[in-house]
Amino acid sequence: MNRWHCQRCALPLAIPSPDLTCGECLHITPPFCRTLAPWRYQYPVDAMIGRYKYRGQRKFVRPLVAGLATYLEQHLGANPLHTPQLIIPAPMHPKRRRRRGFNQADEIAEVLSRQLSIPWSARCVTRSRQARPQRELGREERLANLRGVFTVTQELPPRVAIVDDVVTTGATVRTLAEALQAAGVEDIQVWALARTPG
Repeated sequence: MNRWHCQRCALPLAIPSPDLTCGECLHITPPFCRTLAPWRYQYPVDAMIGRYKYRGQRKFVRPLVAGLATYLEQHLGANPLHTPQLIIPAPMHPKRRRRRGFNQADEIAEVLSRQLSIPWSARCVTRSRQARPQRELGREERLANLRGVFTVTQELPPRVAIVDDVVTTGATVRTLAEALQAAGVEDIQVWALARTPG
């Protein structure tokens, strides 16, 4: 579990406090207001997500998605004002989607939409160009790699949640949130299965 974490980006922290913000978020405020990621991206969660993402073995991720849905239900039940009006999965370039056969963020968003009774859409944001795979890059390279990659294609409600499988450096969700903010979205949160420890 990712019990002690930054309230803004969900970076795991060593200090047990419910209201901490990490140094990075204090230094450069992200364009999203909170990140909800119930697990740390470490064994066995990383292996489960890897088997799903790279081998298409959905049975490994089902318990994680069910756990995320329960985690979000509890959070939104205690904080109803945090309920988004739309769930937006992190877009994947069509070429990469064809190669993999699916976009894991779409599948997670669809399950969460059903469980939480919140609409979702994979059509309101597109990935306008193919970037290098993020897992090969450091944080600054990831941000540069994603610059200008997302295009908002329709009008959006004021409150949305971005869904992805893992938040690593936060470059993808930061860049996507910046595009959503530029399109007029006021309250952006991030929902993910897991957050990397650092």
